[in-house]
Amino acid sequence: MSTANKFSLVNPKTFPFFYGYIILFIGSIGVLASIPGQTVGVSVFTDPVKDALGLSRNQFSNAYMLGTLLSAFFVSKAGRLFDRFGARYVAFAATILLGLSLVLCSISVQISEQLKLLFQVSSWMVPFGVMCVLFFLIRFSGQGVLTMASRNMIMLWFDKNRGKVNAISSVTVSLGFSSSPLVMNYLIENHGWERSWQILAVCLFIFSFCILQLYRNKPEDFNLVPDGVQKVIKKVVDVPKKAVRDFTLTEAKKTRGFWMFGLVISFNSFFATGFTFHVVSIFATQGYTKAHAIAIFIPISIIALSVSTFCNILSDYISHKIYLYVMLAGGVLASLGLLFLANPMGVYALVAGLGIMSGLFAVINAVTWPRYYGRLHLGAITGKVMSFLVIGSAIAPSLFSYCFTALGSYSYISYIALVYLLFLILGSVAVKNPQ
Repeated sequence: MSTANKFSLVNPKTFPFFYGYIILFIGSIGVLASIPGQTVGVSVFTDPVKDALGLSRNQFSNAYMLGTLLSAFFVSKAGRLFDRFGARYVAFAATILLGLSLVLCSISVQISEQLKLLFQVSSWMVPFGVMCVLFFLIRFSGQGVLTMASRNMIMLWFDKNRGKVNAISSVTVSLGFSSSPLVMNYLIENHGWERSWQILAVCLFIFSFCILQLYRNKPEDFNLVPDGVQKVIKKVVDVPKKAVRDFTLTEAKKTRGFWMFGLVISFNSFFATGFTFHVVSIFATQGYTKAHAIAIFIPISIIALSVSTFCNILSDYISHKIYLYVMLAGGVLASLGLLFLANPMGVYALVAGLGIMSGLFAVINAVTWPRYYGRLHLGAITGKVMSFLVIGSAIAPSLFSYCFTALGSYSYISYIALVYLLFLILGSVAVKNPQ
């Protein structure tokens, strides 16, 4: 216990109430702290940064893709570090790295100019290479490690009430993510994109101290149990409780559920990332202003919040296979919405589909994995799934960009998406809970 509480003045064992509720609060803040490394946090910076660096939309999107793809390889390894060292130290390191990365992003123009002078070149490849490295750092630390560690920590502190607790966390996260483009845009308009990234970096450095003080890996480290309910040992047990099997990553990958759930939430990552990254441009093709484009996240978040709250509460009682089907239906709806975006009904379908997928993503990516595969190897399993999400988010901006620049419309993405969703629908029929 002394090792688990090192560098901190807070002892969960002596807390006046179950410490899991502190974990719920600080873990949710931890997910929000990853926003600068998420697409929703990068998208508002896209136009001013690419213009300052002299990169085209395709070049900037490709840098994002390469940096994110590279981070996908390492984030699966970070899942094993989570199992070994716990959420506290992994999240602390990720937060420091994300803060330092944002500082470097804020001086990316100066770095590019110095490299051009050093190598006596004036090619666009220099700022392109700089952004590849910087995108790798912020995507790996933010979208990948900090998000995974914070979310998994909350799930380890709860069992029976896991769905209800995740509902509370999802409300906080959904509100934060939906309002973040407005906050980022306000910072950029009032302080410039360089200073805005520096302000966010300072906030992350402050939060890293909070992580050391309040993050804790699991209740068993302090002789506590999930949900805060002490186990009562009886001499005679009338009905033995069915043991939960802890799957290893290798065992989990042999089940259909791992792939279908993993691929459907990776589709959400792909579609939502591509849409968010180019949201201003997408709506500009239909005559909407930047303010209108950014405001679209509000109705999406309202739907996502409603869906996640309702489904999180029900997740403790019903089969998660139902969520798989509903999320696939949301994907179809969003794809058709983008295809017919010129029609007002297309906008409504796009908003509804993205809201449904986002809401169910919060349920599946937090609750389903421990429900299906146990808690012991949760880091390795969710780390692997996170690599799926990162890969999906990596290729989306470039694919969306090329559809627009080469074919003249973002709507062509819908045809690719609908074929992919048909494959998942057919593959999901035989999904079963391995427990």
